[in-house]
Amino acid sequence: MFNYSIKDASLTNKTILITGAGAGIGRTAAITYAKLGATVILLGKTVSKLEAVYDEIIALGLPQPAIIPLDLKGATKQNYIDMASTISGQFGHLDGALLNASTLGELSPFTQINEEMFTDVMNVNVTAQFLLAQALIPTLLLAPKASLVFTSSGVGNQGRAYWGPYSMSKFATEGMTQVIADEYDTSTLRTNAINPGATNTNMRSCAFPAEDKSEIAQPEDIMPLYVYLMSDDSVDVNGQIIKAQ
Repeated sequence: MFNYSIKDASLTNKTILITGAGAGIGRTAAITYAKLGATVILLGKTVSKLEAVYDEIIALGLPQPAIIPLDLKGATKQNYIDMASTISGQFGHLDGALLNASTLGELSPFTQINEEMFTDVMNVNVTAQFLLAQALIPTLLLAPKASLVFTSSGVGNQGRAYWGPYSMSKFATEGMTQVIADEYDTSTLRTNAINPGATNTNMRSCAFPAEDKSEIAQPEDIMPLYVYLMSDDSVDVNGQIIKAQ
């Protein structure tokens, strides 16, 4: 696993947005950040899942989170602009954003890729990330030190047979990460992407249903990198695609 020793209270007084916060890596990141002192903003499409994470954080006596129910597949540019305005008005600035939500689509031969499914994957994994980043960057720039973190994959820099839409979307994610990082290289905003590797999530189970889950990482196992990139220890890291494992 990524070699970083998590320090207690390392995210105290930080406000961090997490997309896909209702389950899997997003849920674990949200709870981990809250345990380290951050106020987390939980964004996801399923209200009941977000409320469950909210309740768990409150039960632990941690900073009260906020909830933003939003389906990335159908959200508009104005939705993201309004969301960023609300965050700025309520919190003053945003210290970090973990753009974690993605959709796998279907694994199929290239010539049999369904056009509607392809469009859905691109909407969630590329267009939504682009519009989110556009809307959030001004609020991130209000923070003394801000971190924008995208989520890539092992198929985001090396194409793999049958993974067409998802793989192409993650190539785009890595490109977007590097473009933003380069544009804001002299600012207070740093932008990086995480390749979480094989991790026990619902998406992973859809891709590898017969896999022995005991032989791959749990979301908790890969948190060192997720914490590192949100902490001030990574202030000089910019434009990198980093493996969590």
